[in-house]
Amino acid sequence: MTATLEAPLVNRIQKSPAMRLQPPQRPADSGENPFIARLRKGDATAFEQLVREHGPRMLSVARRMLRCEHDAADALQNAFVSAYQSIHRFDGVSQLSTWLHRIVVNASLMILRTQRRRPACSLEELQTEFDSNGRHASLVEDWTMTVAERLSSTDTAARIASLVDQLPEPYRAVVMLRDIHGYDTAAASRLLRTNESVVKTRLYRARRMLRKLISETLSRQPEYSSIA
Repeated sequence: MTATLEAPLVNRIQKSPAMRLQPPQRPADSGENPFIARLRKGDATAFEQLVREHGPRMLSVARRMLRCEHDAADALQNAFVSAYQSIHRFDGVSQLSTWLHRIVVNASLMILRTQRRRPACSLEELQTEFDSNGRHASLVEDWTMTVAERLSSTDTAARIASLVDQLPEPYRAVVMLRDIHGYDTAAASRLLRTNESVVKTRLYRARRMLRKLISETLSRQPEYSSIA
């Protein structure tokens, strides 16, 4: 699948059985965005425009959350069907793209919840080791940048992204939400259906695991050692 949203995927979304249902309508607002008003009336042309304009970016969001291209396509379809059916609840305060982003993330998380993936590597292998005095057994690099900053500030983005994929799923999900997509702790906890303390703990552990993976990977490649 290319970076643009292909016609077959647009058709797949539009032909979903759920799309045959007319979305509930909200009373008209004289100051309402005309495009939003058309969506709320169930205008098929407006919905197709919505999919074509926002689909490519939302597909990228799903691809980041999910390892499988087919799963990403499923998440995107589910998200746009959900958006179609719940457009009457869109308050117009936030950007439409922001609203769609949250729906796509939630659709991706729903797919993750229905899958039972084995961790790509064990937790023990990723834990930082300490000596008998409680000090780090090996040199630990500074971790002042988030994963997103690492991805944007170095030419090792693809390598680091692949390392994020190696994290056990609960830790990978929290890194994606907090460090990649920029959700705060409260929002991440709602999306993950857990409490904020769990999110903070998982994020702390996930960053430590990822730090170790990055350090080990870059240490094997001298040309990148200066950015570790």
